[in-house]
Amino acid sequence: MTLTEPTASPGVELDDVTVAFGDVTALDDVSIAVDEGEFFTLVGPSGCGKTTTLRTVAGFETPATGEIYIDGERVTDLAPERRDVGVVFQHYALFPHMSVRENVAYGLRFRDPPGDVSTRERVDELLALVDMGGMGEREPTQLSGGQQQRIALARALAPGPDVLLLDEPLSALDARLRERLRVTIRTIQQELGITTIYVTHDQSEALAISDRVAVVDDGTIEQIATPETVYRNPGSRFVAEFVGENNLLDGEVRSTTPPRASVNGVAIALPETMSATAGESVTLCVRPEAIAISERNEAFGGETMLTATVENSEFLGDAYRVHCSWNDHSLLVKTDGHDPPTGTVRLRIDAADIHLFAGAAD
Repeated sequence: MTLTEPTASPGVELDDVTVAFGDVTALDDVSIAVDEGEFFTLVGPSGCGKTTTLRTVAGFETPATGEIYIDGERVTDLAPERRDVGVVFQHYALFPHMSVRENVAYGLRFRDPPGDVSTRERVDELLALVDMGGMGEREPTQLSGGQQQRIALARALAPGPDVLLLDEPLSALDARLRERLRVTIRTIQQELGITTIYVTHDQSEALAISDRVAVVDDGTIEQIATPETVYRNPGSRFVAEFVGENNLLDGEVRSTTPPRASVNGVAIALPETMSATAGESVTLCVRPEAIAISERNEAFGGETMLTATVENSEFLGDAYRVHCSWNDHSLLVKTDGHDPPTGTVRLRIDAADIHLFAGAAD
């Protein structure tokens, strides 16, 4: 597990939390510290434990072991309504018999609005914040999916919670609308400075809007880091395979001066900063955009040249996604050339663009 330490006072802490449902362990000894005011995202495949983590912070699940803190206060045994959190669920859960205004005001039935304003003033303020001003008298059924999502967000923010929890709030929307609304959510979060934990299975969404990302797999945390670090320096083979597209090659270190690995009998230059030793099994990780289709026939310095065959290409608008075959391996290359490559090509890999893991695939 690779962690990065928070730089501010923690807004939310999970300390060695384990959650089990019968014989199934949903979270296994999970520790997370989310900075105050941070946008922190849990990302991972379905069933990995990210929503359980969110529900445990909210108080909807009780840990078998471990402690939960919000703003430094232990809340492990507190009921959800006493935790000062706002929750936006995947399906919004708006009350269909209430108007938009009544939905937003619902949370204020149980506490006074923050900032010494009236309930009406607070609702108007939040409707304006989510760009829904003037729609307070509409019914939820008269709203689009994106508008319903904004109202659910406004309702969660109405009591002025210390922590905002978002459980895949955009998953039911089309791709273009998701992209627009994730920017809206991030902008609102930054404007309010509210500590936010966001759950998604969409890696691109996690990388685009987060201060830090936690990659979750099978109830454990694989890596916590900034989006750039998770993408460029994945902390495990799982992270490398799950976050974005990657080429993973199993090999063995043949020399350290200069650093070289053998992959199916072919020598590949490794980064000068590698820490592996000769004879050690390693996994080479290379992003598709780091592999260049070259006109040259020879390598220079820390480069490796491979001869491959193009199997097919996909046009992405701004680039081609090229599937190549090399030495019984499939290699994925992303190129911004004007025409798709065909036939036999030379692939150039700079050693500095290779990320190395100890050990090969099981």
